Amino acid sequence: MDLQTLTVWIRTRHQHLKNRRENGATSTELALITGALLVGAGLLVVAVRSKLMEKIGIINGG
Repeated sequence: MDLQTLTVWIRTRHQHLKNRRENGATSTELALITGALLVGAGLLVVAVRSKLMEKIGIINGG
């Protein structure tokens, strides 16, 4: 997973959530956008963890 792509996607979704909240979106719409943000954040954590494990493996000679 590309970290930069994920962070841009999360920032875009966050801005979309703020705009929808200001425009009076329904709670269902806000919940869906929030769910997407949580999934994106989870993917970002997995991507960072895999990058770190890759680097640790290189350091340890594996």
